[in-house]
Amino acid sequence: MSVTMIARRLGSKLLPRFAPAATLHSHATSFGFKEVNEEEKSQLVGNVFTKVASNYDIMNDLMSGGLHRLWKDRLVSKLTPFPGMKHLDVAGGTGDVAFRILETINSGRAMDDTLEDNLQEETQIYVWLGNLGSLVWVEGDAEKLTFNDDSMDGYTIAFGIRNVTHIEKVLAEAYRVLKRGGRFLCLELSHVDTPIFKQLYDYYSFSVIPVVGELVAGDRDSYQYLVESVRRFPRQEVFASMIADAGFQQVEYENLVGGVVAIHSGLKI
Repeated sequence: MSVTMIARRLGSKLLPRFAPAATLHSHATSFGFKEVNEEEKSQLVGNVFTKVASNYDIMNDLMSGGLHRLWKDRLVSKLTPFPGMKHLDVAGGTGDVAFRILETINSGRAMDDTLEDNLQEETQIYVWLGNLGSLVWVEGDAEKLTFNDDSMDGYTIAFGIRNVTHIEKVLAEAYRVLKRGGRFLCLELSHVDTPIFKQLYDYYSFSVIPVVGELVAGDRDSYQYLVESVRRFPRQEVFASMIADAGFQQVEYENLVGGVVAIHSGLKI
């Protein structure tokens, strides 16, 4: 695993592959390898996830060999959850990240019963998609959050940001709702650099995943889109620069499994 820091002021030597704004905007209106109108993208992505919902967890286990569970554990470990925190988990899916956060908080407390009960009531993990204990399930648009400015201690999004129409708007909203000192964390499928590993990964992605999707879920097209959407997502250093441009500081990313996935992090200071 490697951790790469991205300075707030990004020079050409630090990020030689930084893409111009026009390229990033073009990405924002892509649906896999197809170009679509912005108005169409959210509906098309919604259709994909409606189709795959019933087999979502099984396919995640098959495609990652179960590693997605470890990746999410690593994401939560970087968050360092604490009792009484207000946290927003966007594109929360089945709530697996949110449940991990809550379990971490509950398992790490060592305090008297009165204080524990008070913080239990104050702790709220919002799953942006209700109400189960400290988990509050909310449906809405990640580009237009309904939460107040400076209201969240943490923000996570796992395997979701590559599906939005405007990445920069999602990042701006994340920055807006976080308190000073709040942490932004994003777990996303990313880009492999090692040539031999990249060839193997590309073969697996384009030749195996869609076939498995067809055999297990009866849906080849949705998993073909998944593979294509990963390739259209900005490279690690480009996405890191977008996070910095949104206002976050101490921006860094950590590659896992050679860059198959990356965890991006930033602080609102």
